Amino acid sequence: MPQTQDFPATLSRRRLTQWLVAGAAMPLVASCGGDAEAKTYPVRFTDAEWKKRLTPPQHYILRQKGTERPGSSPLDHEKRKGTFVCAADGNPLFASTTKFDSGTGWPSFWKPLPGAIGTSTDYEVGMPRTEVHCARCGGHLGHVFDDGPKPTGKRYCMNGAAMVFRPA
Repeated sequence: MPQTQDFPATLSRRRLTQWLVAGAAMPLVASCGGDAEAKTYPVRFTDAEWKKRLTPPQHYILRQKGTERPGSSPLDHEKRKGTFVCAADGNPLFASTTKFDSGTGWPSFWKPLPGAIGTSTDYEVGMPRTEVHCARCGGHLGHVFDDGPKPTGKRYCMNGAAMVFRPA
């Protein structure tokens, strides 16, 4: 009889352990595929060359997948007509007509320009997110979420330091 009483508790602990191990392994499994860095892009440089071409904050975000502090980018408040381009290679990314104030502290857009971006899945925070990167150089721009405005319902939440604004 005692074995029968212990069996459900043992099963619960075993199941919990399996879930914990699976959760801890998820980032490792995710790093085996879908990484923007693993692809070949038309614009390529060595890390030393990227460091010469970019400011330290740009290099941190674009090449090391960093994130700037919310509210730190002047591009979050940019309201002129024009185009937001990749700071690494000048690739046009977003038209100013698709920019909106998401209240997050990062420049946000509801639609990229055609062929401007690529996406991949990252697990950096322990759950899947859709990373957005430049289609020409593979530089990390930010992430896209499904809580944006119509007509797309998307929120492309971008790091301002990853972009440069070109007025019309």
